[in-house]
Amino acid sequence: MPDDSRLAARLDPVLARIDADLDDALDRLAALLRIPSISTDPAYDRDVETAADWLVANLASMGFDAGKRATPGHPMVVGHGGTGGRHLLFYGHYDVQPVDPLNLWRRDPFDPEIQETGAGRVIRGRGASDDKGQLMTFVEACRAWTSVHGELPSKLTIFLEGEEESGSPSLVPFLRENAGELRAELALICDTGLFDEDTPGICTTLRGLLGEEVIVTGPDMDLHSGSYGGPAINPIRVLSGIIASLHDESGRVTVPGFYEGVPEVPEDVRAQWEGLGFDAGRFLGEVGLSRPAGERDRSVLEMLWSRPTCEVNGIIGGYTGEGFKTVLPSQARTKISFRLVGTQDPHAIRESFRAMVRAALPEDCNVEFVGHGASPASVMATSDPAFETARLALSDEWPQPAAFVGGGGSIPVAGYFKTELGMDSMLIGFAKDDDAIHSPNEKYDVRSFHKGIRSWARILAALS
Repeated sequence: MPDDSRLAARLDPVLARIDADLDDALDRLAALLRIPSISTDPAYDRDVETAADWLVANLASMGFDAGKRATPGHPMVVGHGGTGGRHLLFYGHYDVQPVDPLNLWRRDPFDPEIQETGAGRVIRGRGASDDKGQLMTFVEACRAWTSVHGELPSKLTIFLEGEEESGSPSLVPFLRENAGELRAELALICDTGLFDEDTPGICTTLRGLLGEEVIVTGPDMDLHSGSYGGPAINPIRVLSGIIASLHDESGRVTVPGFYEGVPEVPEDVRAQWEGLGFDAGRFLGEVGLSRPAGERDRSVLEMLWSRPTCEVNGIIGGYTGEGFKTVLPSQARTKISFRLVGTQDPHAIRESFRAMVRAALPEDCNVEFVGHGASPASVMATSDPAFETARLALSDEWPQPAAFVGGGGSIPVAGYFKTELGMDSMLIGFAKDDDAIHSPNEKYDVRSFHKGIRSWARILAALS
């Protein structure tokens, strides 16, 4: 029997089981969504534990050797199943964001409901898309495989975190302490989204992130602008000048050495991006903008997926209350983030940026820096044939072929899997831009959930 026929003979009944079991799968997702596993608020610590226990029991019901692992913070859930074939590790997180502002929710955030919308059915509730609905697409694919064949298609480790929404303080120590148990040939992560309604994507690059807070101090107290305006240095003016100098007229970042390690996009990848039909005007128009503001010689997709950035996230200084106060402030501060790509070194950029700021200070000012994280970019080894195998399998499920895409944001766990466990990550997700993750009235399309389960079933079959 040809390989494709043999594969179909194993896969087709699994897909049929997924279709027949969809309502039960949605019920299981709803049960998990009812648990308010908010990791940032100690008032919900017991609920986070409950969510971990629920997942352990769910995995055990499918034959996984599953357990809850203690950390200094919230527990990890680890499950092992299957034998033979390529050893795969799946990662997701079961903790969720707080629900504030509660008054903007149209129903209880932890009382999920299937709702009919003009675009189809959705399941609405906190965590529906980020990340409980996503992780359950993989779990339900495993359930269908074991239900039909009595076994998983390959050796699998499932690793679910309970602190992703609170900065993952226990993640790296846990990876180091349990590296032998968790290390696999490839990691699968379901915490990303579709490119568009009908086009799935495999995210092959994630930008790194460097955060810097800059505090400029001039006089030792706030001064009356009538008495001191003119001769006294104004920290807001100093800081504004520094901020204005961070980009040149073409939109390039001026921090010395900033572009070291920034690669050009390979031509085959660039051609794939161009074939996606991305509408830059519509993308900007949806948020009330019309003209790209980054590097002039780069497309919008390049800016989002393959170029580094320097952005001012906030400025504080002087009097900002109601009315008016004629004051020269003693201090001004700003928060600046850098999105990084390729092999840019966040620590080297931090030192270069700080040296640039110090060199721009006038004599009567001093500066203090507060670092807010520094993680490098993640670049996946798409030369591994598994990536193209997964792309073709994913394409079989969706109306449009899957594409290798970039990620504008940062998912640090992918980088940690590389640095701590020495394995690449394949990021495949089924979220949509309108899912309102982290916001009131979060939802996940039932179509995304259903086709996500079917997608993982196909990928597992192809990879094994």
